[in-house]
Amino acid sequence: MSNIFSSHVSQTFDSVAQFLDHSYQTKNVIAIKKLHARLLRTGLLFFSLNIHSRLIFACTTCINKNNLQTLTNCCKFLNPINPLPFNLLLSNFCRNGFPLLALKTCSLMHITSVSLDTYAWCSSLKASSSMEDVNFGKQIHAHVTKSGWLSSVFVGSALIDLYAKSSFVGHAAMVFDEIPVKNTVCANALLSGYVEGKLWDQGIKLLRNMPCLSLDYDHFTLAAMLRTCAGLSAIELGRQVHAYLTRKINDLGNDVFLQSSLIEMYGKCGFVEKALQVFNLEGYKLGGKVNRDIVLWTSMLGAYGRNGHFNKVIELYKEMLKEGITPDEVAYVTVISACGHTGQLQLGIEYFKSMSLDFNLNPGMEHYSSVIDLLCRAGELDKAWKLMNEMLTKGQVNPCISMWGALLSACEEHGNIEIGKLAAQEALKLEPQNAGIYVMLSNLYARFDMWDEIGQLREIIKDRGLKKDVGCSWIEVTR
Repeated sequence: MSNIFSSHVSQTFDSVAQFLDHSYQTKNVIAIKKLHARLLRTGLLFFSLNIHSRLIFACTTCINKNNLQTLTNCCKFLNPINPLPFNLLLSNFCRNGFPLLALKTCSLMHITSVSLDTYAWCSSLKASSSMEDVNFGKQIHAHVTKSGWLSSVFVGSALIDLYAKSSFVGHAAMVFDEIPVKNTVCANALLSGYVEGKLWDQGIKLLRNMPCLSLDYDHFTLAAMLRTCAGLSAIELGRQVHAYLTRKINDLGNDVFLQSSLIEMYGKCGFVEKALQVFNLEGYKLGGKVNRDIVLWTSMLGAYGRNGHFNKVIELYKEMLKEGITPDEVAYVTVISACGHTGQLQLGIEYFKSMSLDFNLNPGMEHYSSVIDLLCRAGELDKAWKLMNEMLTKGQVNPCISMWGALLSACEEHGNIEIGKLAAQEALKLEPQNAGIYVMLSNLYARFDMWDEIGQLREIIKDRGLKKDVGCSWIEVTR
């Protein structure tokens, strides 16, 4: 009799598990709520940890602001000794965009003495990173150090990633040094912090030290190497990395991320033809067709635009459309800017309009900046002023300091004192301490022999202690 009962319960649990799997895959919150109520009435919820965990997983997978209460009721019956359901909560809160709830779950686990394992620590640190709450992460760091979990390379990598994304790169480097057994993942997390913070020298030191730590270079490491070379304009080191890629990676033609990093590195170092070779030829290494998606096309457009080959930008964009590639927002910024530099006002306006009409893309700050620059270069100052006033009125995209600066510079070039003064006023509302705006306004006044106004500007600059930024450039020096 007991065997028959056990078999019946087992079949029931299997059916419930299948129903839950189907419900959370289809996001059927109502069905999950009904099942939860039935499990409570029959008492089956308390017989199986597997069903309880699956129910929590289903709730957190389908979670939104309207069904948080269902999850709360389900969690009332959690066994405070078993960390598995709590870990499910943590993971799914992070995955579904509820980092604050994930951190509250971590706090609850700590208060109720639930065992915190590697999974819990990593999920909590990921939630802290999503919220950009480095203070909570520091508290976790203290607990991790006290409990000895810093010896886990996974927890250490999560800590490094938190500090790196929060711009605490020094803290990330300290954690990296403290980890007793390191791997490539934690090195990449620190390297990402160096790259994002443009700390190129520290990035190079870490890259050169990785072989000494018996750490291999993976695809992420090599892409970071190329970004570092681009940041330093270190073309010789970039060529060495390219040679290493050619020798070590057999499917480079299928790795769009590495190819785009190569194109950007050569483009930023001024080697446009080499960038074009990568764009055209890398995919033929294995005798296959070049795998060129929008990322590669955009990288090549950027390489042309960055080096002043604006006509080739427009040609390449037309070729991209013929290939059936759908342009993205980044591509449009480069193309509209190229139209401005080549004096093709009408074409640039057409491309700007085609963003929303043909490809359903919403223009952003960069696109409006490019259009303002396009109009200013063409001497259409009235149209530029009208567009910026429309932006102020609608409030969707507010003009930034670079837009007002471009308009002021164009007014200086074309001798439009009225619009120039208005542009300067709007720019100084955004950045009252911007010395460059005062300098451009002074140059505009000088064009009209307005020496009294220039004297007043000089007094303002002197009283506020403003100084114009000094330009600089660098070249690679080989020994």
